Amino acid sequence: MRSLRTTENPDIQRSLFGEILDWMLAPLLFVWPISIALTHYFANNVASYPYDQALREHVAALSRQVTFVDGQARLALPGLAEVFLRADEIDTVYFHLLDGDGRLLAGDPELPTPANPGDLARGEFGEAQLRDDEYRGQPMRIAYLYLPQPGDTGERRGVLVEVGETTEKRAQLANKIIASVIVPQFVIIPLAVVLVWFGLSQGLRPLTRLRNRIEARREADLSPISLGRVPEELRPLTEAFNSILARMQQNVSAQRRFIADAAHQMRTPLTGLKTQAQLAMRETDPGELRHALRQILTGADRASHLVDQLLALARAEASDQAQQALLPLDLDHLLREVVETWVIRAVDKRIDLGYEHAGKVLIDGNAFLLREMINNLLDNALRYTPSGGRVTARVAALADFVVLEIEDNGPGISEDESLKVFDRFYRGEGTDVEGSGLGLAIVREIAEVHKAAAKFTRLPRACGQEREAPPRGRRSAVSRASSFPPTVRRDSCSRNRCRRVSPDHSSRNRCRQAWTPRASDGTMKACRSMGRAPWGRVEGYLPGRRREPPPSRVHVQA
Repeated sequence: MRSLRTTENPDIQRSLFGEILDWMLAPLLFVWPISIALTHYFANNVASYPYDQALREHVAALSRQVTFVDGQARLALPGLAEVFLRADEIDTVYFHLLDGDGRLLAGDPELPTPANPGDLARGEFGEAQLRDDEYRGQPMRIAYLYLPQPGDTGERRGVLVEVGETTEKRAQLANKIIASVIVPQFVIIPLAVVLVWFGLSQGLRPLTRLRNRIEARREADLSPISLGRVPEELRPLTEAFNSILARMQQNVSAQRRFIADAAHQMRTPLTGLKTQAQLAMRETDPGELRHALRQILTGADRASHLVDQLLALARAEASDQAQQALLPLDLDHLLREVVETWVIRAVDKRIDLGYEHAGKVLIDGNAFLLREMINNLLDNALRYTPSGGRVTARVAALADFVVLEIEDNGPGISEDESLKVFDRFYRGEGTDVEGSGLGLAIVREIAEVHKAAAKFTRLPRACGQEREAPPRGRRSAVSRASSFPPTVRRDSCSRNRCRRVSPDHSSRNRCRQAWTPRASDGTMKACRSMGRAPWGRVEGYLPGRRREPPPSRVHVQA
């Protein structure tokens, strides 16, 4: 049953108190008329029972006064007995006797007889029956029976004995019973409504106290609500509210951290820009002025890069807190697209940028965030890899997880530093490369959004051989468990193709398709037509052949 509420304006909602009160009182008001009807029915039955028994006794006593002489029925009823039979202060009693031929033997001739006396079974002769009828415009309750006559062969109906009375006493008794049941309800039901109202008010007091506790909190108070005095029914609601408070606290903390980081990190580049501008204003030599302007442009680029990374870090944190849905995507295809955008920078720096094709590798992820993560990994690798170095990007789909790997032969880091490089604003010791220290922090945040882990791994010196890597060697990886069965499996010593930028900027448009070993390290190369792209070398490992990998590698593994 729907509670009463305004249907014209669905935005207007009743209170919880009114809703519960409706649901408690509506069944009561619905059942009450049914209770009255049932009371009336059973009261009439109860009131009729003793009077029906008296009618049966009267008709039985009257039938005992019937005698048969020569097959003819005779009634020997003294006058006093008839007076006693009819004596009633409230109701009027009627009786009569009819023989088998329908002749009146005694009593009231107009008293109605059974509608179908011929249908009465032989076994019911001598048994008193009851029926409702009407006589002289009054409702009657009549008891009757048939007495079999001597020599009756079944063709005759026997002697009919009837005693009837009006129903005034029955009605009075039934009304008294009904009144004794219904009248108290007019007191009990309003009292029940009051008690329900009071009980409901007391039952909702914990909700009122909880509301007061929430209203009394300060605006900046985002601490969770204590569950100590919260009823069991309100715990899910309170826990959900605490979850919202926790997310709000995370958002506020992230915003404060972002503002603090931005204020701290932007102070230095802005101060530098101001200083360079002041120096440029003092220069009169055109050459020195151009140099100062180039310094300002460089500083502006650094500040712009810092702002971009701060915003990327804020987006990654917001995505983690918002728990955005991760959709199926091909990580290998995404890696290829991102690598292609870094080709020009790699060519300008004369770095051999490679991409190893792994086939279709499906994961659940956020394409925008993963693209940001790969960009930061490649930016980090290209920044710290010297001219003439190598950077390789690859994806490996293993049995239980997927690995995204960025490998380079840059200066490398120590094991102690490998635990710190993912911290915000951390810069490696002794580095002279420009940077903000946020790139790998962004990588870690995005990896955590995808339930992955980012780490550096020291490299062996040869395929299939575990040899100590030089201190300069590094590999960073991001990996995550794949929610889809990997469509390709990769072995570190299997044939894998890579698209690589040649450090001499040469464009290879036509190449042999066969694998041929490189004499220096056993690596086999082949090329395929890549149009105008300045890459096209395919590289893999021969089983059992020794290959010197780059001394450092960065990978992301889950």
